[in-house]
Amino acid sequence: MPTRIDAGDRPRLARGVRLTFDRARQRHVLLSPETVVVLNATGTAIVELCDGERTVADIVADLGSRYSKVVDADVREFLAGLVGRRCVEVERDDR
Repeated sequence: MPTRIDAGDRPRLARGVRLTFDRARQRHVLLSPETVVVLNATGTAIVELCDGERTVADIVADLGSRYSKVVDADVREFLAGLVGRRCVEVERDDR
């Protein structure tokens, strides 16, 4: 079942995962004990905002201030994919 990402979720890198620049690939990557995820510029911008403090809505708003067109559903889908790969965890606000 796909992971649902809500506007109030607070994404952060999972334990043991780090964002780094891979000189050989000339791209940012997420490194974990299990995998390497190569990111494009947009993916890197999203991941850099995943600090466990910002909500998904905050991330979309921040990206919207930098880029002309940010699609909320695309950001959520990207984050859901990273959750599925165990690179990102989300804290839910279940109030």
